[in-house]
Amino acid sequence: MVKLIAKATLLTLIICFSVIISKAQVGAEFAQFDVGASAGVNQFYGDVVTKKSTQAFSFNIDFNQTPFVNYILEGQFGKLAGGGVNDQLGRQFSADYQYYAFRVQFQLGEVIDYSQSDFANSMKNLYAGAGVGIIYGKITSINRYSTQIPGYYTPGEDKSNQTFLPLRVGYEFKIFNQYLQPNIKIDIGYQYNYIFGDEIDGFRSGHLNDSFSQFTVGVKFSVGVIASYRKEINYFH
Repeated sequence: MVKLIAKATLLTLIICFSVIISKAQVGAEFAQFDVGASAGVNQFYGDVVTKKSTQAFSFNIDFNQTPFVNYILEGQFGKLAGGGVNDQLGRQFSADYQYYAFRVQFQLGEVIDYSQSDFANSMKNLYAGAGVGIIYGKITSINRYSTQIPGYYTPGEDKSNQTFLPLRVGYEFKIFNQYLQPNIKIDIGYQYNYIFGDEIDGFRSGHLNDSFSQFTVGVKFSVGVIASYRKEINYFH
């Protein structure tokens, strides 16, 4: 009888402990991988004056060390353009590009306590990140002869490949499933891409490197291994 009571007591303790653990994990689980896509609008800064808006499309695979620390592999393709016949020197161009980049992204929720404040809770998904990549450009249309100064010519290449620095800030809206895991994420961001070279626009002029900015909207879907976080992730308390 004593042995039976002891076994029953041990079983009860195990069950109670399991329930406590499972409750502690509610709202604290997340998938360690995301796959996603986004679309955006570019604006180029280089050896032309007039700014033109062009499109960009990208695909990404993320590894989430935590819900708020993300390592991102991204591939993007799109167009860059600028200039006009009435610009000083009359330069104008358009180009197709593709890039491949790696970024590290930190969200505010990793370092703040958002459990006691609705405002902090709403701010936890703000993020900033940076990385490195390589961009390949191909000129599709260009005017190297000035329309303002007869005979003035700006040299350059029709194809290029250069490294660049992507700097990004944004906000990630997390959508939770029935297990309170963030399984869909809407990402709104601004990215500035500083290119370590002066060839993407097809003009080699001056001492400033090329760059372009972009505003993007994307969606990510969580897949793969489920992990636990040290605190609740969901918005509601």
